[in-house]
Amino acid sequence: MEIATFGNGCFWCTEAVFQQLKGVEKVESGYAGGHVDNPTYKQVCSGTTGHAEVLQITYNPDVISYEQLLQVFWETHDPTTLNRQGNDVGTQYRSVIFYHNEQQRQLAEKYKQELDASGAFDAPIVTAIEPYSNYYPAENYHQNYFINNGSQPYCAFVVRPKVDKFRKVFKDKLKPEYS
Repeated sequence: MEIATFGNGCFWCTEAVFQQLKGVEKVESGYAGGHVDNPTYKQVCSGTTGHAEVLQITYNPDVISYEQLLQVFWETHDPTTLNRQGNDVGTQYRSVIFYHNEQQRQLAEKYKQELDASGAFDAPIVTAIEPYSNYYPAENYHQNYFINNGSQPYCAFVVRPKVDKFRKVFKDKLKPEYS
């Protein structure tokens, strides 16, 4: 198993996406990249800890590659908005890849450069690519949030449309129970 760590907005939204991919064994919501030890959700939301909301993804590289995870990462959020995803605003919602080794860094940089050069977005990509640091799991109530709270208004109006779009685009990469 290998680990990927991505910040691409609210972890409630993005956790639900990565959990459905074949080869992904575990997705844990957490905080990374900041300077406060064991931060709380309230502290991270204050914007003073330096942490981003992230997903720590444990995956089987024989089933899904890091490159495929990067593709899902780039295509399921807006990497051109600084410290913002939709109505979620603040440094904790920044677009960031925390790489665990040199190969991940190189792949992330290459993909970002190619995507930026392709003209796929009207604005430059602002996604940061940083070494993995200071990761802390989020509180238990954040884990499996969409699965456990799918009828909650935020999930119904924000998470559900993102998940539905993801399922259409990546239907060949879904676990059988989500196909």
